[in-house]
Amino acid sequence: METDPAASAGSVRPLLVVDGANVVGSVPDGWWRDRRGAAERLRDRLVRVAEEGVPGLGGPVDVVLVVEGAARGVEPVAGVRVESAPGNGDDHIVAVAAGAGPDQECVVVTADRELRERVAAHGARSVGPRAVRGAG
Repeated sequence: METDPAASAGSVRPLLVVDGANVVGSVPDGWWRDRRGAAERLRDRLVRVAEEGVPGLGGPVDVVLVVEGAARGVEPVAGVRVESAPGNGDDHIVAVAAGAGPDQECVVVTADRELRERVAAHGARSVGPRAVRGAG
């Protein structure tokens, strides 16, 4: 039985890659006192994003939260995959975006202009931290 490529392409969930350090650091709420705790709070807010998506990207979506530094080791939760960058977080985000499937829309959440350019080279688009800050 043949499958319709257009139909199967529509069934692939979009990929939302979240620059944890950039999003956490976008609001001066004391995150620097407990970087890991701040990353865990963001992860927990992203559960709702996984279900509902972000403006311009309906849900459900596959969410990958990339953490680095003191936030490494944050555990995943249902709906949110957490990846600890072995080195530079931006390099890991680019690798995740580049690894999106050919039929999978990829959106990176960051305010970092250089990172936005780097992921755009792999076909990903970007949105700012506000897209996920108010979630949950």
